[in-house]
Amino acid sequence: MTAQRTLILASASPARLGLLRQSGFAPKVIVSGVDEEALSAGTPAELARVLAEAKAAAVAGLPEAAGSLVIGCDSVLELDGQALGKPADAEEATARWKSMRGRAGVLRTGHCVIDTASGRRTSATASTTVRFGEPTDDEIAAYVASGEPLHVAGAFTLDGRSAPFIDGIDGDAGTVIGLSLPLFRRLLAELDVRITDLWHD
Repeated sequence: MTAQRTLILASASPARLGLLRQSGFAPKVIVSGVDEEALSAGTPAELARVLAEAKAAAVAGLPEAAGSLVIGCDSVLELDGQALGKPADAEEATARWKSMRGRAGVLRTGHCVIDTASGRRTSATASTTVRFGEPTDDEIAAYVASGEPLHVAGAFTLDGRSAPFIDGIDGDAGTVIGLSLPLFRRLLAELDVRITDLWHD
């Protein structure tokens, strides 16, 4: 019987950590420290993947990651062809919500998995359409005042206070929360790793 591999999440996101824990994993968390503003790409989907790759690579190169599997993720909301990350301040979050309500955007989450034992890596982007409701100006103001939208891509999340303002999604909910478990399984398989072998007892 082989020893269980260590899974490292290269992200400070409590939502991603929660998803993995709820699904039977016990990842270590090492925050990458990557400067997201310094990276760019041709499309929002490519940007999400490039950011995920940068985060995973930064952590995979650390001595404490030796022999581990590292997953890096990053999310952006694509609206009108633009990639929207975390809003800079309350004013931007308010304007963002007023422009999103009653419309649909696509949440793009890049994933990169690196097997530090073999040096192999793979990456891809998952996409889910999000249909926004029509919160009132007062509801938007109260939501922004909660501080939550300042910490999440697109200024919203499915598993928090903005959930009542989202009418529905088309695709994997995990993509919107920050990590697509079906895509994670497929990426592990490309590296010849069975996802069930990473389940924690």
